[in-house]
Amino acid sequence: MALNLEDKKALVAEVSDAMSNAQAAVLAEYRGLSVAQMTSLRSQARESGVYVRVLKNTLAKRVVKGSDFECLTDHFVGPIALAASADPVAVAKVLSNFAKDNEVLQIKVGAMNGAEMTMQDIQALAKLPGRDELLAKLMGTMQAPVQKFAQTLNEVPGKFVRTLAAYQKSREEAEAA
Repeated sequence: MALNLEDKKALVAEVSDAMSNAQAAVLAEYRGLSVAQMTSLRSQARESGVYVRVLKNTLAKRVVKGSDFECLTDHFVGPIALAASADPVAVAKVLSNFAKDNEVLQIKVGAMNGAEMTMQDIQALAKLPGRDELLAKLMGTMQAPVQKFAQTLNEVPGKFVRTLAAYQKSREEAEAA
């Protein structure tokens, strides 16, 4: 399906908007993937907040021109899927995990903060904990001292009540004897 000039401008604007919020982008060659596999990749990406788009290389070059991802310009060769996300770990994890199950998908290169990332960099990034997991660990770490303090404060009256109960029980036993 051929796109007219207005459609191309709209597509470039849409992808540029998605890329403007992204911290990292990864290019992967999708040659050989079936429609069902590509749909599966897109749904996994959507669940993780990753934007995945297949577009013509000339349009992709226009999208990255003047952005932090301009270093990817030379890598738009062949059938390339562009994945980007505000969470750099999420984009690396989604594509790496999908590539493990579908060897046809080949991760080519990525970019973060204006610097090009190799396949090894992307794999290392995929092994890191995600943003949500890090936030959960941070909240647990911040909450632990407060929770322990409250538990300690609660223990003082609890011990007092148990002592009174033991004293009352001993008095009742003494009266019964």
